[in-house]
Amino acid sequence: MLFPVVIHKDTQSDYSVTIPDIPGCFTAGKTVELAVANIQDAVECHYTGEESLPAASSLERWIDDSEYQGGTWVLVDVDLSRLNIKSRRVNITLPENLLREIDRYATQHHLTRSGLLSVAVGQYIHP
Repeated sequence: MLFPVVIHKDTQSDYSVTIPDIPGCFTAGKTVELAVANIQDAVECHYTGEESLPAASSLERWIDDSEYQGGTWVLVDVDLSRLNIKSRRVNITLPENLLREIDRYATQHHLTRSGLLSVAVGQYIHP
């Protein structure tokens, strides 16, 4: 799932990354490339199974937020299926046409069917 992240660089520090959709989740790196490469690990370490899955906002949701001014915005693909959240298998029934749409959307957005349904339900319940 693509998450907007903002990268800041102070003269006396490494590049720092903030992920606004995941409060309290930060990372850094000596180069922009290393900082961005550390995002997946930071998200995985941040989630311990107690929290619900994060939902990615559009970049427009955050770009004018005064808290993030002066940074460089990028979209980063975070694999939510790698989060350490206990899962439980369930059996559900869906119309075939809806299932095809779910699978098509999931594939286009680099998600599994279960991952997409989890995020969608989470966004529906906790908008």
